[in-house]
Amino acid sequence: MPTPLPESNDSAARAGLVSAMRDLLALGLSQGTSGNISVRSADGFLVTPSGIPAEVLQPEHIVAMTFTGEASPGLAPSSEWRFHRDILVARPEINAVVHAHPTHCTAFAMCGQDIPAVHYMIAAAGGPTVRCAPYAPYGTEALSSLALAALKDRTACLLANHGMIAIGPDLKKTLWLAVEIEALCQQYAIALQVGRPIVLDDDEIWRIVERFKSYGPRNLEL
Repeated sequence: MPTPLPESNDSAARAGLVSAMRDLLALGLSQGTSGNISVRSADGFLVTPSGIPAEVLQPEHIVAMTFTGEASPGLAPSSEWRFHRDILVARPEINAVVHAHPTHCTAFAMCGQDIPAVHYMIAAAGGPTVRCAPYAPYGTEALSSLALAALKDRTACLLANHGMIAIGPDLKKTLWLAVEIEALCQQYAIALQVGRPIVLDDDEIWRIVERFKSYGPRNLEL
């Protein structure tokens, strides 16, 4: 069973999703109405709605959904709700999903290219690669299946000709991971222009994966 989170409180979860969507814009991870976020809830999950700009998004706009795919009355859920649902069902240790179209992640996704271990920070995504899932149309069962495969033993992936997904135990750490993966892709893009990036071996990355189990943003009580 997943660890209980502050997001399990409905009002706090809704406010957290609104704040995170605005963070996506402020951090340059999304543009316009692109990007969507979900968190696990007591009865299923909460997901951002379709077509509402982050600047005007309010807690009451957040859509509650069941794991059978039923949405609460009101606004339509994100068109990508299916892979949010399927990830949360398949990965009980995961409580938050962030999907966005950041520039450098999306550029590599347009090339259908995995990200290799050119920096040890790739270990934050759970292994020696960030895989790129093959293309499928947005919002489809096919895309959901491909994303799940790319996320096997990982906490981030790219979606070909589309964008990226980050997943994690809570919303704060998942948003942090999305930022780190975009930074890694930016650094890799620049390194490819400078020369031939050196790829760290798998054994080194797996050692760092173990060290990273206690790494990342912390909630400090002052």
